[in-house]
Amino acid sequence: MKTIEVINLVFLFISLYFEVFLLILYIRHRREIKSETSPSQALGSETLYTSVIVPCFNEEETVDGTIDSLLALDYPKDKLEILIIDDGSTDGTWKHIQKYKKNPQIRIYKKINGGKHTALNFGITKTKGEIIGCLDADSFVEKSALMNMMAYFKDKKTMAVTPSVRVFNPRNLLQRMQWSEYTLGILIAKLFSYADAVLVMPGPFSMFRKNVFKMVGNYKKAHQTEDMEITLRLHRRNLKIRNSHKSIVYTTAPKTIKTLYKQRLRWNFGFIKNAVDYKEMFFNKKYGNYGMFVLPFSFIIAYSVLIAVFNIGKSVFSGAHDTFLRISGLGLDFTATAFDPFSIKTSTSVLMVISLLLISLILILVAVKIATGKLRFKKEIFYFVFLYGFISPIWMTSAIYKAALSRQVKWR
Repeated sequence: MKTIEVINLVFLFISLYFEVFLLILYIRHRREIKSETSPSQALGSETLYTSVIVPCFNEEETVDGTIDSLLALDYPKDKLEILIIDDGSTDGTWKHIQKYKKNPQIRIYKKINGGKHTALNFGITKTKGEIIGCLDADSFVEKSALMNMMAYFKDKKTMAVTPSVRVFNPRNLLQRMQWSEYTLGILIAKLFSYADAVLVMPGPFSMFRKNVFKMVGNYKKAHQTEDMEITLRLHRRNLKIRNSHKSIVYTTAPKTIKTLYKQRLRWNFGFIKNAVDYKEMFFNKKYGNYGMFVLPFSFIIAYSVLIAVFNIGKSVFSGAHDTFLRISGLGLDFTATAFDPFSIKTSTSVLMVISLLLISLILILVAVKIATGKLRFKKEIFYFVFLYGFISPIWMTSAIYKAALSRQVKWR
């Protein structure tokens, strides 16, 4: 067996182990997840003054919905302030947000364009809240989202809380695939929370205690993935992060291959570059499950996706090629007259890939149950398991290439 084949098998085995670990972690905590139906009830009337920053850049089409969802939150009006930061928009965003300037809960600011991290940092300097969060101007929240998150801050050691991000109203096949991806992410974020290893604090509606920024510093550009980088800094200080899977945030998913490619290229490129910047955290016991398990496995799984697609394609092509030779009379076997599915060549790696797909399917079904309350098979799951994996290597490979050559990735 060639060295590269051995390496591929090792990566596939580790990925399979990781999926089994997630399944076991869910079985262990399933009752706890189910019991967390309404943590806000346990909180009672105890609420913390909260500041939500809405950074905007050319968001005239979506910013109204974002702000209106914040104003509709089931949260005491006198304990919630909303700061809208126009980061030098060139469209009608500034004009759109003027209608909110008389609202006592809202403050509006305009600054020279400097990127999302600068808008967030500007907003932090203006906040009054004990809790500070951000909501992207293309996202919106359910009414109970903030109150549910407050329950986790009853634990004084909890320094940050993440929400569950869902795709809003998926319409085409591409958005439906992303719906399954985000739904699976809800389960993974919850399970990682139990392991003290939340991978990333998503931009939409992650909440921090204000003193976190005094402890670890403000946001950085961080290769245009400031949410990933600040998560790394929190884990480097061993600060406690929790996930509130009942705090629902909706985001608008890219609807074309081009926009999806740009988004995922930025995410993957940023993850690689930030991982290099924080390489000392990998396989370091000092950072617990995050350093020993989640960070390394995230890299390994990305590589395994490439292996999986290659092996499936190779096996199918090889089987189809042999069948074609027999049918056409160009091969040695002149008796075959039809495609034989058993002619598809299997190997240890292909069997492991099939196992990975099956466990992925089980995990997604569990995630759907947690997200929707019902265990049901949706066509979106089929799209994700059997189609999505064949397009994700496009941006994965591109991100690895650009990161290796230190080429910049444009966001807009």
